[in-house]
Amino acid sequence: MCGVVGIVGTGTVNQSLYDALQVLQHRGQDAAGIMTCDHGRLHLRKDNGLARDVFDNQHMINLPGAMGIGHVRYPTAGCSSSAEAQPFYVNSPYGICLAHNGNLTNADELKRDLFREDRRHINTDSDSEILLNIFAHELAEQTKNLSFDENDIFRAVTGVHQRCRGGYAAVAMIPGYGVIAFRDPNGIRPLVFGVRESENGPEMMVASESVALDTLDFDRVRDVDPGEAVIFTHDGNLFTRQCADEWQRSPCIFEFVYFARPDSIIDDIFVHKARLRMGKKLAKKTDRVLGKDKIDVVIPIPDTSRTSAMSLAHVLGVRFTEGFIKNRYIGRTFIMPGQTARKKSVRQKLNPIDVEFKGKNVLLVDDSIVRGTTSRQIVQMARDAGARKVYFASAAPPVRYPNVYGIDMPAASELVAHGRTEQEVCDWIGADGLVYQDLEDLIDAVGKKGKSAVRRFDTSVFDGTYVTGDVTPEYLDRLEADRNDDAKSSRENQRPANVIGLHNDG
Repeated sequence: MCGVVGIVGTGTVNQSLYDALQVLQHRGQDAAGIMTCDHGRLHLRKDNGLARDVFDNQHMINLPGAMGIGHVRYPTAGCSSSAEAQPFYVNSPYGICLAHNGNLTNADELKRDLFREDRRHINTDSDSEILLNIFAHELAEQTKNLSFDENDIFRAVTGVHQRCRGGYAAVAMIPGYGVIAFRDPNGIRPLVFGVRESENGPEMMVASESVALDTLDFDRVRDVDPGEAVIFTHDGNLFTRQCADEWQRSPCIFEFVYFARPDSIIDDIFVHKARLRMGKKLAKKTDRVLGKDKIDVVIPIPDTSRTSAMSLAHVLGVRFTEGFIKNRYIGRTFIMPGQTARKKSVRQKLNPIDVEFKGKNVLLVDDSIVRGTTSRQIVQMARDAGARKVYFASAAPPVRYPNVYGIDMPAASELVAHGRTEQEVCDWIGADGLVYQDLEDLIDAVGKKGKSAVRRFDTSVFDGTYVTGDVTPEYLDRLEADRNDDAKSSRENQRPANVIGLHNDG
């Protein structure tokens, strides 16, 4: 999972890009990067770490220019070497840089085609570099001379859609021309754009989530449609066109469950309100399965589940309270490499307030249960704090299948619900009772019972149905081999040195 941003301004945009990455930091804590363009020259700074650690004052001084793109990263594909931090750059044609959120499901096939047919070399294991080179090749095919216009770019994006499969939301920049953004034909990963007025004219911005626009006082225009491309030229023009022959709105429902900030709007759905509706649905099932009379207090597992837990408690008429204090400087645990690191981080991340647990029947509410490791430790922490009974409720259904569209979830064998019944999961995490959200209720909650423009969500992590229709058992077997903890540890032990490329300031 990653966050992307692109801005065309009327003055220096480095601070705005940095501020946007800070707001999008929840989407990626492994690496950060910014590339700007000043009078046709590109300037780059990228490295592993949080945005606040990657950029200092001197780095910002070295990022001049009135347009640029930025990226925060979790290493879904490839390794976590700083060589794979984004944006990426290719010099032909024209010089193009790109940052990408998502995952290409036919990356291996595309990499072979790029080498054999397009005669392009890929220097990392990142599918983002593949996407950049596909886009560059398609643009070169459209422009046999030095000049090009928006129509050539739209045709190039059409070529990308015809060749690439999977989920992708990308921002690209061409020196002396502008910023281009496009979204896969299923709209799996989010992308939104907006405009703000300045003293010198309009400024335009595209980002993974609307909260980045809000923070920088851009007026949200709308989401980039699935399959659509949006162009901001350096001289203030805005062009949009649908570039896919067939498209549908099928956003990843896990964005609403967990990843997106609650103050974001995705495909015209308010994430906060979706989570409130999740809590109401979950409350009704909790009453059926456990009975509200068994519960003395509802306690959220911070932070994502807080909205759903508040709503659940209100519907049940049960007291809601905060029972855990969170250390906000520890990253998300289900994405951390290695079981030992995850176990250690949970204890560092949360500390119970004993008085809220002692002698009570507690209902813990979380947004989802992925590996189960965190849930198991939290249940035990509640018992150690003196809880009489510990029940557990998940605002999402059982996560039984891997995500293939850009969320670095574990291999299927490492998902606690994979191959287990709900009762077996309950026993494994050590709870006295477990309530999972029903998938139909989750879809109704996020989709406002069919009132939104979204007619289908990608719910593959829950039901194994992948919206692109190209995910085979063989592909999932390769994914299993690539994503398990042993494979990740092996890659981390063989990190390459920084690759040769565009000058990286600092």
